Amino acid sequence: MKIIENETFDVERALYGSRDITARHCAFDGPADGESAFKESRNIEAADCFFNLRYPFWHDDGLIISDSEMTELCRAALWYSNDIEITDSRLHGIKALRECGRVKMQGCDIISPEFGWSVQDIQMKDCTVQSEYFMMRSDRLHFDNVTLNGKYSFQYIQDSVFENCSFDTKDAFWHAKNVTVRNSTVKGEYLAWYCENVTFENCRIIGTQPLCYCKNLNLIDCEMIDTDLSFEKSEVEATIITPVMSIKNPLSGRIYVPSVGEVIRDDEKSRGEVVVQKKCCCA
Repeated sequence: MKIIENETFDVERALYGSRDITARHCAFDGPADGESAFKESRNIEAADCFFNLRYPFWHDDGLIISDSEMTELCRAALWYSNDIEITDSRLHGIKALRECGRVKMQGCDIISPEFGWSVQDIQMKDCTVQSEYFMMRSDRLHFDNVTLNGKYSFQYIQDSVFENCSFDTKDAFWHAKNVTVRNSTVKGEYLAWYCENVTFENCRIIGTQPLCYCKNLNLIDCEMIDTDLSFEKSEVEATIITPVMSIKNPLSGRIYVPSVGEVIRDDEKSRGEVVVQKKCCCA
């Protein structure tokens, strides 16, 4: 690997088409305001680097980024790239990750509206996130210990697993398919409408009107806090271990609860059972 250290680059396509380069303690910043520093590059390592210019990593393969900072001015930092590892870094520019594949992130701080659209095979661990429309239309996500504050997250995602996470986000998991959420807290309005083959296991669900218009929805030993008008028009099998404020017109299946404030039945097609019992079980 060629090593570049303690350099500053600000011209257009400063290292365009590079191969087998390690950049250490470098800054991509300056008056020339050039874009696309590493576009069309292969096997690039960036350690303790500062990115303050647009589009640094487009159409790249084989990226290792560590202990680095991408500022608010570093727009659309990683697009159309594959085989990416990012550790202990700050990604603070809008649209930081899009149309990428095989991505691993750990120990990162993300502040990025529209982060992670149309990404395949992303592993994220021990990260904090602030984002709107987070991970939209992405597939094969595996998140562990990720804290998110956002809006409209995980819409249209597929084939994904989330464990030990905390999400405070509105309209999460809309139209999601084949998703499992375990040992996590999900807070926000209108959770997971129109989803299909989604399971929440040992989760804490907080907020109004969750889990409506779902197909093959499963809840296993979950808490539901401040959840009113739940499960409307959903096909659901659920074991809830806390009282539920209200359940409205479940389409089919069976919901076990220790108590429920109100069961609303004003749709003749609503055939889902609500079973109130002190000790919930689905036997």
